[in-house]
Amino acid sequence: MTAPESSVSSEAAEAAAFVSPVDKPIGVAVLGMGNVGSEVVRILLDHATDLTARVGAPLVLRGVAVRDIGKDRGIDPDLLTTDVRALVARDDVDLVVEVLGGIEPARELILAALNAGKSVVTANKALLAEYTGELADAAESHRADLYFEAAVAGAIPVVRPLMQSLAGDRVNRVIGIVNGTTNFILSAMDETGADYADTLAEAGRLGYAEADPTADVEGFDAAAKAAILASLAFHTRVTSADVHREGISSITAADIATARAFDCTVKLLALCERVSDDDGNDRISVRVYPSLVPLSHPLASVSGAFNAVVVEAEAAGRLMFYGQGAGGAPTASAVMGDLVMAARNKFYGGRGPGESTYAKLPVAPMGDTPTRYHVNMQVADRAGVLSAVAAEFAKNDVSISTVRQEGASKHARLVVVTHRAKDSALAATVDALKELDIVTAVTSVLRLEGTSE
Repeated sequence: MTAPESSVSSEAAEAAAFVSPVDKPIGVAVLGMGNVGSEVVRILLDHATDLTARVGAPLVLRGVAVRDIGKDRGIDPDLLTTDVRALVARDDVDLVVEVLGGIEPARELILAALNAGKSVVTANKALLAEYTGELADAAESHRADLYFEAAVAGAIPVVRPLMQSLAGDRVNRVIGIVNGTTNFILSAMDETGADYADTLAEAGRLGYAEADPTADVEGFDAAAKAAILASLAFHTRVTSADVHREGISSITAADIATARAFDCTVKLLALCERVSDDDGNDRISVRVYPSLVPLSHPLASVSGAFNAVVVEAEAAGRLMFYGQGAGGAPTASAVMGDLVMAARNKFYGGRGPGESTYAKLPVAPMGDTPTRYHVNMQVADRAGVLSAVAAEFAKNDVSISTVRQEGASKHARLVVVTHRAKDSALAATVDALKELDIVTAVTSVLRLEGTSE
């Protein structure tokens, strides 16, 4: 019995449409071949067989964009090009890996890829902290993936858990050490007793600090990562401009010693949390600053150039992600994880989850954010000093947790730790203390995080 013509035609069409994995490779373009890009290229070439098995189709490196095509990079020179725009536009490129850094031309290139329906994997935290909305809109419009696990905390998987694993939970707080340079410096100051300038110089000699360390030590790098984490955790678009930022350049050896006396250490923290306004409505606070952290808190033991992020969710409770936060190989690991996911989606015709901004929570001003202060001051050693100081805290409705006084000479040192209060009230108290004639100097003011008070 002969099959109906329509049935035969349908089966023939299906057979013609089927392409085996070997015949349907997925083309990859890598933009940039620095520390991270070089590792990505190496993994693509050295582990091609394993990657094919994981994806379902071969990942074929179509080209690598570099500034200097004449430099020996240990790969087929025919893969190298300086024409980055032409590489992105090639018809045989399905996925683009952007590891150039900076805003432009990275933004233009990523948009060009997404607008052409090509999925993008990027490690560019500075770009994402400013233009995630624009890039996410382009990805959504053209049904492409935009993955960026490597943009926050290197090899540590924190972006995907926030986007996927915790998608059904309510995240209340994300707190982390997300910059290896500053953590190395503060850890070394704590361990050796050296001052900031000497430790920064040592970090530079060991390769932990850039020649211009401003982005790290002044908190810009951490602020960009905090913006990304807050956007994911609270389903709200947050940019670097929304992040209150302070760096570590004013931290002294005396601050570290005082922290030790209170069973604390000093860490540069990125903090993203839900806070309530006076009417009980949800807002979010996003901030980066050096803070005292109790030694009992899990972040206190994170030393050297390592990173760690603690996520607090209603159902899941407290989760901690820890590991290498920077470096070519660790960051390339995160890039490759994203690349495999994007390639699988391409091969099977699916798409990963996109941006979620349904909550649209307002960002609270720093002044409205509840926190705790650790105030270190020099005072006259005479009767009535403590009551006068306490009166200034009371005027601003700030409750004192502990007071410590040292010295019995002409000038004594007074350390006051507060309970939680609005940052504006605490700042006003410090300003008032500076005006008292019994206060010779307010030598340092640090916030205290990681406590329940």
